[in-house]
Parts: sequence; structure tokens; C-alpha cells
Amino acid sequence: MILEHERPEMPPRYMRQVIWRSMHPELSTGSGSKVLCRMKERRRCGSKRVSKHHFFKTSRGFFWFMLCNLLVSQNNGVKAQLLINVQNQGGEVIQESITSNIGEDLITLEFQKTDGTLITQVIDFRNEVKILKALVLGEEERGQSQYQVMCFATKFNKGDFISSDAMAKLRQKNPHTIRTPEEDKGKETFTMSSWVQLNRSLPITRHLQTLCAEAVDATYVRDVDLKAWSELPGSSISSLEAATEKFPDVLSSRCNEVSSLWAPCLCTLETCIGWYPCGLKYCKGKSGNANLGGDTSGAQQQTNYRCGIKTCRKCTQFTYYVRQKQQCLWDE
Repeated sequence: MILEHERPEMPPRYMRQVIWRSMHPELSTGSGSKVLCRMKERRRCGSKRVSKHHFFKTSRGFFWFMLCNLLVSQNNGVKAQLLINVQNQGGEVIQESITSNIGEDLITLEFQKTDGTLITQVIDFRNEVKILKALVLGEEERGQSQYQVMCFATKFNKGDFISSDAMAKLRQKNPHTIRTPEEDKGKETFTMSSWVQLNRSLPITRHLQTLCAEAVDATYVRDVDLKAWSELPGSSISSLEAATEKFPDVLSSRCNEVSSLWAPCLCTLETCIGWYPCGLKYCKGKSGNANLGGDTSGAQQQTNYRCGIKTCRKCTQFTYYVRQKQQCLWDE
């Protein structure tokens, strides 16, 4: 056996012939037989004209074809992830995972609360949809399953979160640092009005059906957001409403006011995202430009450039209809 670094070097001409023959096995007959067409002696093999540069021309083209496809496929699915250590208002430290997908124009933020609740927030920039998914552990001693999943789809307001492209460019100098936000945006309340039929949810966003597969009967939306999405290009209120089912038109009490576990009621779920990049920071600088007309005063123009991010904290509270109080035992 010859090791790779001990392999004797072949003459360039002989090496080209070996490679060419390996790419054209149809030109040889039998195992180890002589080549029918020798490149030095003639340029024809049967009725075909064959060039000794054929292999090198086709291989170069194939190489660039594969390289371009590789670069395009990577750019279409570029993902970048940050792991952020965040201190909540109770003084506890949790870890957030923020993933940016440039190809899909998505940002996914995920963390687990200290009570075990798993929160996933997905922002679909193309369709202006924000999905919050909550996986809440059940109380088995009270007859609940191991966990239940709820999803809330709301209109995303541009400017509430930095773009997926800007997010992908963020880097941490000190990954172990515990982060605190610069601004507290308080609490925003949402009163949901309908269920989403996941098998018809494509007009809202195609990501609902996969992300909320375990929340078939517990994915919620608001009428006001349906109207806002209907104004986007290519959308219509009829297709959006066809993907939803309205809550019963009855007055229901809050779940914390209902005693029976099997009675319908209005449930409330609140969650807080302790740290997220809510905007870009711009700094002022000066740039020197070449002056025309012989002016040598050396005047400088003032310019703005990105120099960091602004970070925020925000809480959201969702109120929605449940068919049984058993589905909302935390709201007591």
C-alpha cells in the first residue's frame, strides 16, 4: 500500500490520459485491453470526433455548476442561532434560543420557563404573522394529560423586531454574559375571537400547520388581524375567514370564576419575553469626500451607520374561549 504523501508523481501527459480513459470506458474493449483510439495517432473514434481536452472542458463546467448550486442552496437556507442568558424579573436566569432563517425570512425565539412551560415564538416577515406557541405541562393528579399546546396567531408590526437578515449578522463577544433589556415595553393584551382550522390555514401562513400540529383545536386568531392581513397583496378576507371558526356567541365567565371543571369559560394565558432585539442603533460619523471645482477645504459629510441593537422586554396576555375549565387550570 502506498500512502497518499508517498505516491510517486505521474507525468502530466500520462495523468491526463488516465483521467480521460476513466471518463470514457466505452472506448476500450475487454479488461485491460488496449485503447481503440489513441489521442496522438488520430482524432476520430468510429464516427465521433474526440478531443483530448474534452474531459477538462466538461469537468470545469461541471465544477462551476456544482459550486454555484451549492452557494445558492446555502443562501436560500442560511440559518444563524444565538443562545442568550436572560435574567427574568424574579432574578432567575433562563436561556433563550434565537434562530434566523434568511431564506424563509423567519425568526424563531424559544425558551423554557421555570415552571416547565415551553414558549416558541415564530415571526413570518413575508406574511406579517407572529405565532406564539405555548406547551404547558399538565396536572396529572387533576385528570389532565401530560401537556397541552396552544397557538396564537397575531398581526406582526414591522419594527417590533429586527429583520431576519440583521438578526443573522449578530454575534456575541461574551456568550456567558447574563443579559438585561434596555427597555420594558410593558404588557400587550389580545382577546382572541376564533379558532384556526389548521388544514385550511395556508392563507394566513403555511407555518401554522407544522408549528401547531399538536394544537389542532387550540389555535386562535382575532378578527381585527384577519382584516389587516386581507389588505396585503394577494390576500382576501373571504379566504382568511374560511380558515377560521368563530367562538360561540354566548357570554362566558372567566375561568377563575367558574367552579365546574367541565364548564366553558374565558381563559387567560400570560407570558413574557425577557430579552429580544427590538431595533437597530445608528451612530453618527463623518466621511471625507473628494471635492469638485478645485475646492480643497476638506469638507466632511455627516453620515449615519449601524452600530448596535436596541433590546427590549415585553409581556403578552391572551384571552380566549375554552370548552372546559379543565383546559385552563393555571388561571385560578
